Amino acid sequence: MNPDQLRDASLLELFALEAESQAEVLNAGLLALERDPAAASQLDACMRAAHSIKGAARIVGLDGGVHLAHAMEDCLVAAQSGMALSAAHIDALLQGTDLLQRIGHPPDGDPAWADRQGRAEIIAVVQRLQALPGGEGAAAAVALDHPEPPAVASTADPGTPAPPEQSQPQGPAPASHERMLRVGAESLDQLLAMSGEAMVESHWLRPFAKAMLQARRQQARALQALDTLRDALAGSGADAGAMAALSDARQLLEDGAQDLSQRQEELDQYEHRTARLARRLYDTALACRMRPLSDGLAGYARMVRDLARSLGKAVHLELVGAGTQVDRDILEALDAPLAHLLRNAVDHGIEPPDVRLACGKPAEGRILLQARHNAGRLVIEIGDDGAGVDLDALRRAIVRRHLASEDTAARLSQAELLEFLLLPGFSMRETVSEVSGRGVGLDAVQEMVRRVRGNLRLAQPPGGGLQFRLELPLTLSVVRALLVEIAGEAYAFPLGHVLRAATVGRQDVAQTESHQHFHHAGRAVGLVSAAQVLQRPERPLDGDEIPVVIIGEQERVYGIAVDRMLGERLLVVQPLAPALGKIKDIAAGALTDDGTPVLIFDVDDLLRSVEKLVTDGRIEHVRQAATAAAQVRRKRVLVVDDSLTVRELERKLLAGRGYDVTVAVDGMDGWNVLRAEPFDLVITDIDMPRMDGIELVTLIRKEPRMQQLPVMVVSYKDREQDRQRGLEAGADYYLAKGSFHDAALLDAVHDLIGEARP
Repeated sequence: MNPDQLRDASLLELFALEAESQAEVLNAGLLALERDPAAASQLDACMRAAHSIKGAARIVGLDGGVHLAHAMEDCLVAAQSGMALSAAHIDALLQGTDLLQRIGHPPDGDPAWADRQGRAEIIAVVQRLQALPGGEGAAAAVALDHPEPPAVASTADPGTPAPPEQSQPQGPAPASHERMLRVGAESLDQLLAMSGEAMVESHWLRPFAKAMLQARRQQARALQALDTLRDALAGSGADAGAMAALSDARQLLEDGAQDLSQRQEELDQYEHRTARLARRLYDTALACRMRPLSDGLAGYARMVRDLARSLGKAVHLELVGAGTQVDRDILEALDAPLAHLLRNAVDHGIEPPDVRLACGKPAEGRILLQARHNAGRLVIEIGDDGAGVDLDALRRAIVRRHLASEDTAARLSQAELLEFLLLPGFSMRETVSEVSGRGVGLDAVQEMVRRVRGNLRLAQPPGGGLQFRLELPLTLSVVRALLVEIAGEAYAFPLGHVLRAATVGRQDVAQTESHQHFHHAGRAVGLVSAAQVLQRPERPLDGDEIPVVIIGEQERVYGIAVDRMLGERLLVVQPLAPALGKIKDIAAGALTDDGTPVLIFDVDDLLRSVEKLVTDGRIEHVRQAATAAAQVRRKRVLVVDDSLTVRELERKLLAGRGYDVTVAVDGMDGWNVLRAEPFDLVITDIDMPRMDGIELVTLIRKEPRMQQLPVMVVSYKDREQDRQRGLEAGADYYLAKGSFHDAALLDAVHDLIGEARP
């Protein structure tokens, strides 16, 4: 591509951006003029937009765009001169606006589309504009047959006065205008991820600062000890050389203390600056992802107006809070759900004008879309002033579709009835139209909302229309979550899915057949152990209260018993590696400020897992404090080794730390013991008679009830292939006896099963 072609391609791209931007102005202005034809500010804005598109089209040589914009400009000039814009004028101007956008984004990317295939469409719109009052005849349409050459520079006669719009100086943009730069979405996501990591990494300096402070205290104690020693030696008449050496040592220690004090102060300042800079970097990167909600609402007012006119209705969309900031990914995900809810309100909610007038309402219906931030969430509410849902008709539709019996449907509350509208395939329409009636819509809206960790609620206030309330996260990159501890590890519940975090007294837990439940907000809530759902070892609960996280909605509400509440956190969401696939009950990962890894629950998946346990009748009792106290036992370890010395050494080390230790003389003996008794850990040698350690580990891993049993191999074999062989058989840890020492064994056992007493 030669430089001229590159230049032309760049100009066409700029025109497309210009047409898109000015079309938004025209759409908004024309809709406002339809409600108030005398709004001078809106007329001026539309005039400027049409004139800008005309000039841009002239520069790039799109003659069809020039004449179309000129015809629209003539119509708006007539309106400025006192002509009243009718609905026909608005329709034609909006049609012209759409066509200008198509000229900017031609089908198949053909820049000559406007002068070839689209020529007839342009002529038709221009003629439609010319035929209306205030038009200039068919001159513009005829002019398309003799297009004037594109004017890159002005060719007007010097003596001809310039039109008013061109008399304004067209100098460079003021220096205060923000410069814009195109950045790919992936690059921005990477920047946000790295800034989040930088924020976490900055907190690693804190332990070093604390360690240096501890070192300073130790040096101060050492100086005091030296002073005490010096005084004692001076009183006993010590040698002068010894006293001099002692003084030199003290001076060196004092110099070191001063140097350490200075370094520690510098580290404190550096840590503070680094943490603040990392936070600013993250906040700035996050702000780059945020956009005003208005960016995604630009075409909704026009869509509502056009759909209403096609249905013979008059409807006005009112936007409140359009400047509310929201993550761009959320904004993109909202496009289809909001469009459907608005179409639903126009088609189902707003009555025809004659019906509204008969009810004492204005002929024009009103749909209100308002957005705001609330408690770290984005709340969007859509409501109309229509008649709302006929609840009796809804009951009949439920019965007709065999979703409930007549008696059951008669007893359903308003909230329960409205939930049926979200079922797949449900529709109250008997006939199918282009707009609705196919039963595809609200269920898809709910699914899309859930996909971005949000929820959808329906309500119908007395005397009002149907109201939709969407609660969504402000961003998918950050989530405010409730951190809990389960089986010694941290997990996070997104706050948007938490109904309540509470503590339930053991005396308040009731037993019904094989299930446990407690009462919350006047209803029985099933109690399920998080450890059982995650297939982790259950830990006894301290005290007489059970920490519970209540999740779910409507009839699907459960209390998830956890070990401990860790409080609320703002977490930077880190997607899991694609190679892992979908992990059951888990949505993503994160790191806390101190670098602790956290798994974030997929609450919908978690609810499905709980319901499967309930359906299968496999719910285990949540341990309560008094029972747990009686059941506290030491963790059991089985040591399998054919060496008496090694067995005894390991037994004494582990028993001294508080573990309950059983020994076996070889693999066969160990396997028989394992099948008869439960253990928390197996420590085995490899080379043994009758059955070696590899065979024992293989048998353990084949036994379903032992698949999660931790196994440690302790062997004299220290070659890499031996280590690999043990791990491939299913061992969790491999310790060589050649580097064996007490601390190594005890540390490994602690890492695998924790302290001796749970």
